[in-house]
Amino acid sequence: MSSNIIKVYSARLCGYCRAAERLLASKGVSFEVIKVDEDPEQFEYMMKITGRQTVPQIFIGDHHVGGFDDLSEINQSGELEELLATV
Repeated sequence: MSSNIIKVYSARLCGYCRAAERLLASKGVSFEVIKVDEDPEQFEYMMKITGRQTVPQIFIGDHHVGGFDDLSEINQSGELEELLATV
């Protein structure tokens, strides 16, 4: 990944994915949602670049945040604001 955008690898019936999208939306940033349950190639790519099989998987620029729990944790610590300032 070498872009300064926010990507959320997501699935339609995933509550944690919706929560991650709501948190990012509350920050006033735009982000790309990639529905891996609708595109097996994107799912394979997500697994390759993250080593994980679960959604959501969140990238802010080149930084792999992880899942919703990780996003929530960096939001609470203030690190999320710093990362968002880089995109």
